[in-house]
Amino acid sequence: MKLHQLRQRLRDAGAGPSHEQRILRNWSHALARESGRRRPSTFFPAPLLAALPGIEAELAGLARLRSAHTGADGSERLLVALADGQAVESVLLPRDGLCVSTQVGCAVGCRFCMTGRDGLLRQVGSAEIVAQVALARARRPVRKVVFMGMGEPAHNLDNVLEAIDFLGTAGNVGHKNLVFSTVGDPRAFERLHRQQVRPALAVSLHTTRAGLRRELLPRAPELSPEELVAAAEGYARATGYPIQYQWTLLDGVNDGEEELDGLVRLLRGKYGVLNVIPFNEVEGAGFGRPGWERCRAFARTLHERGILTKLRDSAGQDIDGGCGQLRARTLGLAQPLRRIAVADAARHRAAP
Repeated sequence: MKLHQLRQRLRDAGAGPSHEQRILRNWSHALARESGRRRPSTFFPAPLLAALPGIEAELAGLARLRSAHTGADGSERLLVALADGQAVESVLLPRDGLCVSTQVGCAVGCRFCMTGRDGLLRQVGSAEIVAQVALARARRPVRKVVFMGMGEPAHNLDNVLEAIDFLGTAGNVGHKNLVFSTVGDPRAFERLHRQQVRPALAVSLHTTRAGLRRELLPRAPELSPEELVAAAEGYARATGYPIQYQWTLLDGVNDGEEELDGLVRLLRGKYGVLNVIPFNEVEGAGFGRPGWERCRAFARTLHERGILTKLRDSAGQDIDGGCGQLRARTLGLAQPLRRIAVADAARHRAAP
């Protein structure tokens, strides 16, 4: 279901603007029908009141909790069943954050990601995206929503932007606390700055070398790292929001001197921050997670060379934390991922 279809259904049932706003607000905040100053029996017109049980049941069925797994860091990974039997993952993060999925599967096929191994199965509707927020809010407060779960948001742009506009208004999430993540689809750069609600932007960089990027992200748009950073910088300057550059640190692949030099060249003076995230181990993936001291040295070297860098550990390391892992293991889909060929791997292992 899409949000505009939901709105039309409410109007067809007799809802006026104030009725529609209350129903959608209560749903997205996981509040009971009775929440509000006026009682439903006196506030809602009779035809709408008669239709509400069916509508509410349909909304509840958009995203149902299949299983929940709590991590030692305070995160909670949710396996969410959709109405057609498909499943996606949402992650409740420390400090009132939530990571949501925008697709079942993914077409980009990043070599180090479990989600993309089967390709794209289907898009997640805008109402299903908001339903993940409502489901999470039934468990704890959510004040930040990041579109970094299963899928490439730019490949489901209409639904994602509709959900962002909703969450930034009726959903009461601050615009800077809505974070749109992309591998660099040009359509995102063309449309995001024209939205009523303009989210913060996270860009999956992962390497400064065009050839390696094509191997790591085989079906990402044909943008060089330089072109990608230039497009992101334009959005940052237009919105006043710094770009969050994402860098999954892979042992012996993108953790060497060449990448350090490339990052300084690409990002020095840019309005952004580099989030260095050590690879979340996946059994049989063919990639390794660098030791923590090596990760710290990588981030520290960049910071010393003038690049604002944050070293972040992936949430839920102990609960199948990598995107797509929980779904794959629960549904019996897990299988080894193919490792890319990296020439002269020892050269990339040189300590910074």
